[in-house]
Amino acid sequence: MHFSNSINRVIIQNLVLLRLLILCFILSLAFTKSGNAQTSVKDSTIFTTLLFGSYAYQVPGNDIAKRFGNNSSIGGGCLIKTKENLLFGIDFNFLFSDNVKEEDSLLKDITTSEGYLIGQDGLYAEIHMWERGFNSSFKVGKIFPLFGPNPNSGLAVMVGMGYLQHQIRIENRDKTAPQVNGDYKKGYDRLTAGLTINQFIGYMHIGNNKIVSFFAGIEFTQAWTQSMRVYDFDKRSKNNSRYFDTLTGIKIGWIIPLYKRKPDKYYYY
Repeated sequence: MHFSNSINRVIIQNLVLLRLLILCFILSLAFTKSGNAQTSVKDSTIFTTLLFGSYAYQVPGNDIAKRFGNNSSIGGGCLIKTKENLLFGIDFNFLFSDNVKEEDSLLKDITTSEGYLIGQDGLYAEIHMWERGFNSSFKVGKIFPLFGPNPNSGLAVMVGMGYLQHQIRIENRDKTAPQVNGDYKKGYDRLTAGLTINQFIGYMHIGNNKIVSFFAGIEFTQAWTQSMRVYDFDKRSKNNSRYFDTLTGIKIGWIIPLYKRKPDKYYYY
C-alpha cells in the first residue's frame, strides 16, 4: 500500500512537470506570434522564444556521490527572451549513468558468497544496475552582451528552482529472479527526490542568420532530497534520512530561436 502511494505521487509529479513544460511552450509561441514583428538581430535586442535541446556531463557531490559516479544528462526546454535580454523559462532533463557504487553491496543479503543471485530456475540470474533520474526547473536569467556578434548574444547567467529525482534501476532481463522483480524491486531501488536550485554561467550565441544558435557553460545544482520508499530491504529499516545532493557539470545546447528575420536586402520596382 505504501509502495503504491509513493509511485502514484511520483507519477503525478512527473505529469505536472510535463504539463508545465507544454504550457510554457504554447504560451511562448503565442507571445512570439503576437508581439514579434520582423526584426534585425544584428542591430537591436529582440523579443523571442528560444527552444533548445541540451547535453551535460555532471560530477556528483555530497550524498549522491556515495551512490553514483559521474553521469550524463539530456534534455530540453524553452526560454522567453525579452528586449531587455531577460530570460524566463523551464527545462526538463533525464539523468543516466552505468556507474552505481552500491552495486556490490545492495543485494548482499539475497546473493551467494560470490555475489550471485540465484533465480527460480536454479541458475544465476543476470542482474544489471544503472542510475536513472530527472530534474526540471523554472529558470530566470539575463544575457549581458559583453561579446558576441550582436546585442542578443553574450555572457548568460541563469538561476532556477525545481525538482530532482534519482534511483537505481535494477533489471533482470530474463525475469527469473522474483527477489528483484515487481514490487520487491522497490525495496532496493533507492528512489530519492526533493527540491533543487541551480545556477548556470556561460555563453549564449543567437546567430545573425538564425541557423547557428547555441549555449555552453557550467551548471551547478543543489538538492535537498529524501527517500520516496517506506522501507529499504537490505537495511531492514525505514529510511528517514535527509540528503544533500550536488551536481556540477559542463552543459551545452542547441537553440532554435522563433522570430521572423528581417530581410537583408530590399528591392524597389
